[in-house]
Amino acid sequence: MFTGIVEELGEITAVEQVPNAARLTARGPIVTSDAKHGDSIAVSGVCLTVVDVFGSDFTVDVVHETLLRSRLAKIAVGDRVNLERATAVGDRLGGHIMQGHVDGTGVFLNRDESGLTRFALPGGLSRYIVEKGSIAVDGISLTVTGVTNDEFSVALIPTTLELTTLGRAEPGDLVNLEVDVLAKYVEKLAAPHLPGRAEDNGARAGSQEDA
Repeated sequence: MFTGIVEELGEITAVEQVPNAARLTARGPIVTSDAKHGDSIAVSGVCLTVVDVFGSDFTVDVVHETLLRSRLAKIAVGDRVNLERATAVGDRLGGHIMQGHVDGTGVFLNRDESGLTRFALPGGLSRYIVEKGSIAVDGISLTVTGVTNDEFSVALIPTTLELTTLGRAEPGDLVNLEVDVLAKYVEKLAAPHLPGRAEDNGARAGSQEDA
């Protein structure tokens, strides 16, 4: 589990294509300070398992399903990524509870001088997003300021812009999105009790496998 409080801005140092997957190497001296084989590290919001650690670098394998769901399919050497170690029991919960299971990719649209930032939404995710609720964008816990059927907005403070990938985002850039998993559970549990929605919602819930 993660909280969406990014620990450091890392860098991709190698990308290797392997059968039905990709092996990434990322540099992050903070997250590797106590990392070992089998640990979980969120890479721009995607929970990945550490394969190896050497110095300030670590390697992870990204399976085909995750590549389909996230922007890691287009990651390249030199790209910056948000890094966060799994939350330890007893730590402060500074953001919100996140699984690191990406639901899809959104598109960075624009940001005004006040920090209000807009993202386009993929189809089907808007129903899980509410004003003043939480959403993870590239692994960053953010509060929703507004939402429509095809986009949502958040307000970014200068620290977030300085210390994460969103400060470098350009219009058209993809971002990983993870909605609140509780909303999906509520939808599935409520579906049988909503006239005309049971079959539709059941199919949706059954078809959504997280990255």
